[in-house]
Amino acid sequence: MSLLPIQVLGSSILRVDTTPVVEITDELQLLIDNMFYTMHAAQGVGLAAPQVGRSERLAVIEVETQPLVLINPEIIEEEGSERAEEGCLSIPDIYGDVQRSARVRVRALDRFGQSFEVEGTDLLSRCLQHEIDHLHGKLFIDYFSFLKKRSAMAKWEMQKSKYPSLLRFLSPDDVRRLREEHDDHPGERM
Repeated sequence: MSLLPIQVLGSSILRVDTTPVVEITDELQLLIDNMFYTMHAAQGVGLAAPQVGRSERLAVIEVETQPLVLINPEIIEEEGSERAEEGCLSIPDIYGDVQRSARVRVRALDRFGQSFEVEGTDLLSRCLQHEIDHLHGKLFIDYFSFLKKRSAMAKWEMQKSKYPSLLRFLSPDDVRRLREEHDDHPGERM
């Protein structure tokens, strides 16, 4: 498996609506495996195809011990509302509270093209919504108030020079550091 470079804020692919997957290929299976590998290395709980420079409507999620492959996912039911902190692998070190549905039901295809539904509450609900947003060109910072977004963007301006090609490459040292930071910060990265 390979670590994939992660697209960061400013990369145009993060703002594009993805293309539905029409065929499950060996290449797609490899992409899924590499996405899980990259997500784990970056200490994330979710990763969408645009975050690794791909336009397929595909995301992977692993909350606790429930790995999910979501191909062409759609939210079919929502209920309630809750606010919680989020982060994103494509916007390192930026966190903020986001209001989302407390419970969602999602319909998708699994990695073998079989239709399934998953219901999520708490972190799983939040992660499902976050990743599906990625598949439609929406980022978690889009939910921030004007002032909160301005503050987040000012912080990002000071950090974006670390990613001159708008790509985040994970080295073995980065992976070790991210594991240590993940243990110290309560915000989940998706």
